Amino acid sequence: MLRSATLLVAAFATLVFTTPTLAQSICGERSRFLDQLGQHYGERVSAVGLVSNGTLLELMTSEKGSWTILITQPNGVSCVVATGESWEPLPKVALGPAA
Repeated sequence: MLRSATLLVAAFATLVFTTPTLAQSICGERSRFLDQLGQHYGERVSAVGLVSNGTLLELMTSEKGSWTILITQPNGVSCVVATGESWEPLPKVALGPAA
């Protein structure tokens, strides 16, 4: 399931980087975002992915259901690209033997 969640996040990242931006993103230092999201919302990194251009994509979630997608570009600038509520983690299931 973690792999499925990572693939979902990667697919979302592809959409984010190939569609026109409708709203201006909030950008700054990654460590500051991690501190603020942790302190104010209880969010922690749940999944990560690397986009083909070297951008790091992180999904942050909280036990209360809030979530944030944070990207960090190769130049070190981090931006919040999406936030929301009602995050529901999926249970991990065994996929069976590898083919």
